[in-house]
Amino acid sequence: MNQAVPILEMRGIEKRFTGVTALHDVDLHVGRGEVLGLIGENGAGKSTLMKILSGAYQADAGEVVVDGEKIARPTPQRMLELGISVIYQEMMLAPHLTVAENLNLGRLPRNRYGLVDWPAVQRNSLEVMARLGFNVDPGARLDSLSVAHRQMVEIASALSRNARLVILDEPSAVLGGTELESLFDVIRHLSLQGVSFIYISHRLQEVFRICDRVTVLRDGEVVGTRMVGEVDPPALIRMMVGRQLADIYPQRVRRPGGEVLSVLGLGRPGVLHDIDLDVHAGEILGICGMAGSGRTELLRALVGADPASCRAYRLRGKEGRPADPRAAIAAGILLLPEDRKTEGCFLPQSVAFNITVSRLGGLRRAGFLSENRERDIVSKLVRQLGIRTPGPDAEIRNLSGGNQQKCLIARSLNAGSSILLIDEPTRGVDVGAKHEIYQLLAALADEQGAAVVIVSSELPEILGLCDRIVVMRDGHIAGRFQGADASEEILLRAAVGAVEASRAA
Repeated sequence: MNQAVPILEMRGIEKRFTGVTALHDVDLHVGRGEVLGLIGENGAGKSTLMKILSGAYQADAGEVVVDGEKIARPTPQRMLELGISVIYQEMMLAPHLTVAENLNLGRLPRNRYGLVDWPAVQRNSLEVMARLGFNVDPGARLDSLSVAHRQMVEIASALSRNARLVILDEPSAVLGGTELESLFDVIRHLSLQGVSFIYISHRLQEVFRICDRVTVLRDGEVVGTRMVGEVDPPALIRMMVGRQLADIYPQRVRRPGGEVLSVLGLGRPGVLHDIDLDVHAGEILGICGMAGSGRTELLRALVGADPASCRAYRLRGKEGRPADPRAAIAAGILLLPEDRKTEGCFLPQSVAFNITVSRLGGLRRAGFLSENRERDIVSKLVRQLGIRTPGPDAEIRNLSGGNQQKCLIARSLNAGSSILLIDEPTRGVDVGAKHEIYQLLAALADEQGAAVVIVSSELPEILGLCDRIVVMRDGHIAGRFQGADASEEILLRAAVGAVEASRAA
């Protein structure tokens, strides 16, 4: 890492939208071979700053300097030519083309006859993947690869265009476990070759593992930049949110009640195997395990979203598994899926529609939708859950990830659900919004007596929230633990098969 000659300097960056200052006097620099973490709550200005860097937005004031040269008017093409590449959560490659075609997209080499030189395409692809230490068939279609491999192809595509500064936007939103470890290995490998990174993440543990320095944005301004070895997570949280969040997990008054859901022998060939599970009113039950362990599939089977069989399924004392999610909602059990953008939210629709969509029948008057009643219900839930939105008619896609998740929780309340299954409740959510979501989930269980079942990849979240914990491995339940008796080490050992004992009441 050579901090003396930064590859990038952004000086005094200002950006205003109608009536809103998005960025004010922002300075940022990145050294050669450095991994710089960029963190801040949703709305802090991270995305706007990166769009200015990529040339997608023009700054109202300030300057962008690459290799000591001021870039008069950055454009996407110009910044790519300078070796600056942004890799977004939503991958930008063509899924129906091969790996080799994606790596040479827009610049396929030609032979002397003007035809595509396919041997050269193959060689180019193998060379850039070798630089990553990444081995995949160049002839494989992109959509046949795992998410992790597609992410690696995206990085390889950037390198094939001689990228010298790569911006990674929330990579752990699509990667987890061993896939994320592979990405970290690639980042370390490339940084030693002089490639620089800006790593954007809400997960502070990732910042401490992979970054050299970290810059914190709050309300469009730089709060500070620190070497990661000179700061701890609580200090970064204070910088991000402007307040102390030492007790990020709520102090709970636990009042577990009777059994509301019980399944015996739940199975789906090749996915779930002989699952026995019980859920009680007023408790938060956590489900964890490595990626591919069957966590998400278990929740989907419980609401009839996927085919499954079971010896017994009892919901509030009544036998019979819901035939589909609609029937599950009618029975008071609702699933908030892992991918809220594609499976949870109706992105082009309003906040009001997204909150009330599961119970529109209750809003009808004489066969017509009562807009006044809808507005009253939505306004009450927006206030109750602290949803930050310009109004009920605002499109939900314009809200932050945390506020979108709150809208989905509001949907469950409006639907009258007393059993809430929520997959990755805080994925892609900043630390302040996490704190608020944890408070909401605790209130649902402790004050309203709801049964809450969460699947999470974040073990501190599982340990901080849950009364009981189920660990899954290869579609089986590998361990059951009381929350008070568990630790990250115990859960990980169960998840990878290093321990067989359970500590359940």
